[in-house]
Amino acid sequence: MAECEVCFRHCNLKEGQIGFCGGRICADGNVVAANYGRITSAALDPIEKKPLQRFHPGAKILSVGSYGCNLRCPFCQNYEISWSKQAMTRANDAEYLSPEELVRMALELRIRGNIGIAFTYNEPLIGYEFVRDTAKLTHENGLLNVLVTNGTATLRVLDEIGPYIDAMNIDLKAFSERFYNNWIQGDFAMTKAFIEGAVKLCHVELTTLIIPGENDSEEEMRELTSWVSGLQGKVPGKEIPLHVTRFFPRFHVTDRGPTPVQTVLRLADVAREKLNYVYTGNI
Repeated sequence: MAECEVCFRHCNLKEGQIGFCGGRICADGNVVAANYGRITSAALDPIEKKPLQRFHPGAKILSVGSYGCNLRCPFCQNYEISWSKQAMTRANDAEYLSPEELVRMALELRIRGNIGIAFTYNEPLIGYEFVRDTAKLTHENGLLNVLVTNGTATLRVLDEIGPYIDAMNIDLKAFSERFYNNWIQGDFAMTKAFIEGAVKLCHVELTTLIIPGENDSEEEMRELTSWVSGLQGKVPGKEIPLHVTRFFPRFHVTDRGPTPVQTVLRLADVAREKLNYVYTGNI
């Protein structure tokens, strides 16, 4: 048996056994990334699509994803590569790209405005070794690195990748233990600790998807933005943008309609009571 140390689950795995996330495996007595270099998705995206509004606006970035995730969001937008049955099919079909090959691709795309590599689509932290190795090489070649993550990882993982990441968008999916425990099988405290560490290392923007009846109260938004504002105070000069985005029925959550546009706009206004940079999405 070997214990995985990536997140709060601490999966104890037998030889050959896959962890909860679907992307890590016990091999030769150690838990390693089974999805290392296994690319299921790649696109040259506008940086604003990550979403990042205050990091090299107008630029493009090579965005790549693998498979697997350590959360179970029933409204997942990328369930085909994250945690559904389809994800395992995609895992079997994933193309292997070494860090060297991926960086070479990123360099070739500079002519089209590419500034680096974004690790996104599935949860990149479950395969942090590939992120670390590739991002280090990306920096050595004068390019930038972006991480789009749920922030569900230990500070040891953050220490491994932190020196090579230039910007992150981190999902702060709600601001309650109830939501993290009951809705997404996550760890609220771990996510907050990860965000607290990340803002000291690089540019960070946060995203909160507003789901009707779950995390759409003004009270919760004020609690969330008060906490974010407090982080800014601990890192002088740091401004943390917040993306307030609209939910659409997806995957297992089809029992309600899209978030009313007015709800998103109202909560964005509430967020602006504490934060200078608040953006709305999906409206």
